[in-house]
Formats: sequence, C-alpha cells, structure tokens
Amino acid sequence: MKSASLQYANALADIAMAQGAAEAATRQLNGFGALYGESAELRNFLSSPAVDAEAKHRVIEKLLARVGASKIVRNFLFVVVDHRHTHVLPEMIAAFQEVIRERQGITEAQVSSAAELNAAQKKEMSSALERLTGKRVEAKFSLEPALLGGAVVRVGDTVYDGSLRSRLNELRARLASK
Repeated sequence: MKSASLQYANALADIAMAQGAAEAATRQLNGFGALYGESAELRNFLSSPAVDAEAKHRVIEKLLARVGASKIVRNFLFVVVDHRHTHVLPEMIAAFQEVIRERQGITEAQVSSAAELNAAQKKEMSSALERLTGKRVEAKFSLEPALLGGAVVRVGDTVYDGSLRSRLNELRARLASK
C-alpha cells in the first residue's frame, strides 16, 4: 500500500504547492491525523462500510472545523474516505510531509552524539550537513552515550559514523586480522 500512499501524497502535494498552501496543508493534516490517531471510535467509523459516505463527510467537516482546515484538505480526506483508504491515512500524512520537504529542498538528519551538543555545535553540525547535502537540513539531535565519543549522522539512507565506538571496533578488527 506504500505506492498508493505515495500517489495520494503526491497528488495532494501538487495541489498544495500550486496554491502556495503546503505549510498550511501540512499543519491541518497533522491536526486531523492527531485526532484520527487518538480516537479508535473515529477510525472505526471512517473505515466502516456500514456507514454511508455522507455521514463520514459530515463528521470530517465537523472535525476539520476544529483544526481550521482548508478545502484542499477537506477534499483530500473526502477522496480518501470515498475510496476506503482511511486505514493508511497516517502513512499518507507521513508521505505527504516527506514529499513536501523534498520538493522544498529540505532533508531530515538524525544526529546521535555521545555528549550533549550546545547550540553553537548544533548550528555548526547543521551547517556542515547543509554543505554536504546541498539541501536545507532539519536536524534532530539525540544523546547516545554508548557511542563513547563523536557522533553518528543519518541523512536518508546514508550514515556518517564518526563515533569513537566505531573507530575502536575498526582498530580491534585490524589488530585481530594481523
């Protein structure tokens, strides 16, 4: 179902980007996604074949009024419900966010460090990653004392391992092979 989620995400991204509403659509979808994720009753209601589309549309309208959603998001959710794909809605929302970031030239990086980084170090790490990737980087920092020193950075499928643990393991392997 990944490809269907990506197709829906791309279609919504096309419309949102064309209308300059990418950030608003992302925020609104996240709001609806939070409501959807919190309520098993809502998930069951929207996925039930026993409930007609009009009733589902009315509920979506009421919920969207709470999060202040646009027609773009409303119509998107109507299509998802009408095509009985609500069970993959969280996956669609995540795919949409990823597509929007990609189209805006933004990439996400996961930075794990052995010691807490201060603001200047975080800024320097983000700047270095931006130079390396050629994209704007949204870095998420976490603490991982098991690294012993240094950091491990994941950008998409690429891993940059500058940890002391990794270097010690390499040294151990070289010494063992001699």
